[in-house]
Amino acid sequence: MTNHRKKIGVLGIGNLLLGDEGFGVHMIRYLEKHWLFPDEVQLMDGGTAGIYMAPFLEDVDRLIVVDVVAGDGPPGTICLFDGEDLRGANAQLRMSPHQLGLLEVLEICRLRELAPAKVQFIGVVPGRIETGMELSDMLSGRVPEVAGMILNTLEEEGFHARNIPGPGAA
Repeated sequence: MTNHRKKIGVLGIGNLLLGDEGFGVHMIRYLEKHWLFPDEVQLMDGGTAGIYMAPFLEDVDRLIVVDVVAGDGPPGTICLFDGEDLRGANAQLRMSPHQLGLLEVLEICRLRELAPAKVQFIGVVPGRIETGMELSDMLSGRVPEVAGMILNTLEEEGFHARNIPGPGAA
């Protein structure tokens, strides 16, 4: 009998060249800069990789996806979906365009019986999607909040991230 320690993947997706559209990628960079994670927690900057995300998705037991969504709320509104919501037509219609690629890749993984057992989606309503590599002030302010949500989820699953001390820390 093998002792399989579950793995959790945190996937940030989006186009870094289109302002708030790159929120998921900015989130991964923020986590990598500020936290050290156990080996069972894998972070991935998925960008707009589509099918190339499949090996990552097939290697984790639980998946947390971070991206922007076209939601009803004002910019900065955080929307949470689980795996069942993602399969529903309403969630598919509300996600950003490259999300359909993610949903299709997850379905391929399911058909191969290699999909994550649990999928959670954290979406943030963008304020500005235009050429530029910086987040709007509203979404920039949401990065620590969403990072906290991710860290809390990891803690609930028994994974403890360690804060990387900043310059001048003892």
